[in-house]
Amino acid sequence: MLRLPTLFSPKPLIFRLLAAAEVRFAHRRAAKPAPPIPPPTPPRPPQKPVPFTVHGVTWHDPFSWMSNLSDNVAMRHMDVYIEQEEKYTEAVLATTGADRLQRKLQIEMAPRMASDLCTPPVRWGPWLYYRRMEEGKQYPVLCRRLARLHEEFISYSEPSAGFDYTTGKRIEQKLLDYNQEAERFGGYSHEELSEVSPDHHFLAYTMYDKDKDCFTLSVRDLTTGSLCDKPRADRVANLSWAMNGKALLYTVTDNEKRPYRIFCSILGSGKDDILILEEPDKDAYVNIRNTKDFQFVTVNTFSTTYSKVYLINAADPFSGMTLVWESEPHVHCAIEHHRGYIYLLTNAARGGVAVDSHYLLRRIAEASGSNNWESILLEDPGATIEDVDFCDTHMVLILKEGKTFRLCSIPLPLPVDFKEPVHLAALRPSYLALPKHVCQISPGPNYDYYSSTMRFIISSPVMPDAVVDYNLSDGKWCIVQQQNMLHERTRTLYGTASVANNINKSSFSQSFGTIHEVNDLDNMWNELSEFYACEYYDVSSNDGVLVPLTVVYSRKHKQEGNPGLLHGHGAYGELLDKRWRSELKSLLDRGWIIAYADVRGGGGGGKKWHHDGRRTKKQNSINDFVSCAEFLVNQGIVKENSLAAWGYSAGGLLVASAINTRPDLFRAAVLKSLVTLWSLRIFSPSRSIHLMIIFRRMPFTHLYW
Repeated sequence: MLRLPTLFSPKPLIFRLLAAAEVRFAHRRAAKPAPPIPPPTPPRPPQKPVPFTVHGVTWHDPFSWMSNLSDNVAMRHMDVYIEQEEKYTEAVLATTGADRLQRKLQIEMAPRMASDLCTPPVRWGPWLYYRRMEEGKQYPVLCRRLARLHEEFISYSEPSAGFDYTTGKRIEQKLLDYNQEAERFGGYSHEELSEVSPDHHFLAYTMYDKDKDCFTLSVRDLTTGSLCDKPRADRVANLSWAMNGKALLYTVTDNEKRPYRIFCSILGSGKDDILILEEPDKDAYVNIRNTKDFQFVTVNTFSTTYSKVYLINAADPFSGMTLVWESEPHVHCAIEHHRGYIYLLTNAARGGVAVDSHYLLRRIAEASGSNNWESILLEDPGATIEDVDFCDTHMVLILKEGKTFRLCSIPLPLPVDFKEPVHLAALRPSYLALPKHVCQISPGPNYDYYSSTMRFIISSPVMPDAVVDYNLSDGKWCIVQQQNMLHERTRTLYGTASVANNINKSSFSQSFGTIHEVNDLDNMWNELSEFYACEYYDVSSNDGVLVPLTVVYSRKHKQEGNPGLLHGHGAYGELLDKRWRSELKSLLDRGWIIAYADVRGGGGGGKKWHHDGRRTKKQNSINDFVSCAEFLVNQGIVKENSLAAWGYSAGGLLVASAINTRPDLFRAAVLKSLVTLWSLRIFSPSRSIHLMIIFRRMPFTHLYW
């Protein structure tokens, strides 16, 4: 039988296609999977062991050469090694595919991290001072403009937009272009100090000279814009004006970067600068500053054995120094002058008895001796003075009661006949409006001593830093600037645009009173507690001491088994930085818990809290941090094996030590340091810990511990 070719298969077309595909790709299934790309080899820095002996124990440090900043050859090797580390990091990220996540996060964070192109103008006398960026330039420009000229055109986001339509001239005056300063100093512009004279005719400032490795003083005539012939000095650490701007006092450092000399320069004079003080004690440091009314220059000298404060009459800087305060070492002493009285905020011992917090004293400015001080306030249990600021009409206290901050305004002058200290309520205090969850209050520049408007920076874990102007005479307040615009879908939660509209309309008004938290005005603070929760815990450390722990999380993404990031610092008696950071939103919106451990050694708990976490008691800081980490995991706030640690500067030591103590608690660590942290050994036989160390080399004039 003749068989004809089969024109139609009894199987449907789809099955024939699948069969053909199976034959076609059979070799692919049979092929072995490609082996994983091996991880790159980490760079190995040169090892040059150097022996060290401390307390009878000798060891060899193979990387001590990295600390020799004066060795140009060693620093060139260091630059090469850092470049190798950067390339190694990029290779590791590419191997694991994390480079794609990195790019995604960069795109996500960029709009939130765009900073304002101009600082909020600071009013001082007839002028508004501000810094702004120019298009295409790397560094800002310092400018000013007269506030009285077309004041209705003042914009906090673009103050340079003002224009004098009468003369056809722009109102703005450029005082200092830091891009031109970069050309003077080899392509790098870093300013340490900047002080305008009280008569607004001169600007004294210091710029870092990398060739000399020090800060160089320059004085610019603001009328002509030219540099003055003198004073010009190197290794300058502090500046103060005298004789209403006709003289400038400045301190210089020795070869060990210790401020030890005070010079006075008469502007426009051909004479050499005059040495006012030279401190021969190698352990003593000298610091100068003006009182806010420019009547005096305060001279602080402090060493390992004493703390002293002197006054120099700014009208006659060559008349000598008057000793007004003397106490034990390592204390805080801040002096201000107001209408014939000098006020002192200090935490020095009282009557030979150590105190744990600051207190306020005053005395007649013309009185001689250092023991004629009278106490102003009686101590209120649970309340401490964190800081103080003055203007001609008011004194403003930054108070802390437990975990709550207060901003308290007191009318000046105070009663003259103080027979004994009084409670705060007797001084007719008024409490300024604040949002919830305030974690820090910092005084602004407040140069204008004779203005009743004072500026403060208000910080919160659930609100971006707000620059706020308070009118102390009527209680009105306004947010001058709030950075990092943030959108939630189509709604603007906070940022420059929304704040600018509020400022142009009118200031927010809130009457004075005893209200500490203004709940009905929370929306005006542009805070984010609607989206992110802030909770507080007291965690028992290994010795029973309660350690404050702050926890922030997204209300929308909170669930069981969240990963967490624990931040700690615990050094220098400084407050832990718990401010809102826009980049952390990317973690919070992915379900991360952000926690802050206020361990001993830091601030916020008084002098004793600081001393209980320093030197031989540093182990307390580490135990506190570990206890907070255990609390987060044991309470189910953070999932086990999903906790990371984060520390910067001295917090790097804290986190590294905590990891070495309990490597089973942490899965990752982020260490960010302004000083160099070159060697960290993680002992973890049972698991791996991912570690990121961020280095940034910065110039230092002096370092206080």
